[in-house]
Amino acid sequence: MPKLYEYFGLVVLFYANEHEPVHVHGKCQGREARAELIVVNGRVTEIRYSATAGRTPLEPNEMRLFKELVTARADEIVAKWIDFFVLHKPLQAETITRRLK
Repeated sequence: MPKLYEYFGLVVLFYANEHEPVHVHGKCQGREARAELIVVNGRVTEIRYSATAGRTPLEPNEMRLFKELVTARADEIVAKWIDFFVLHKPLQAETITRRLK
């Protein structure tokens, strides 16, 4: 499970056996949500958020942090997806200690 970010208690990661479309999971204390990044012509055009099947959803404040992070780092997330799943490069997790608004 490559971890991408830690953001005020929220962990954003890929699962190691992921599939397209590009997406990340946000987890916090056993709760989880998913963000699917829609890429058209190399650009993120939309982000779709959803609950993760079989998991308790994120609390509203956790979901707000998840959306904040994914929106701010969408292009970087796509680049990390390519690095990990296409180019098989290791990823370095980043701890973010300031708000991204």
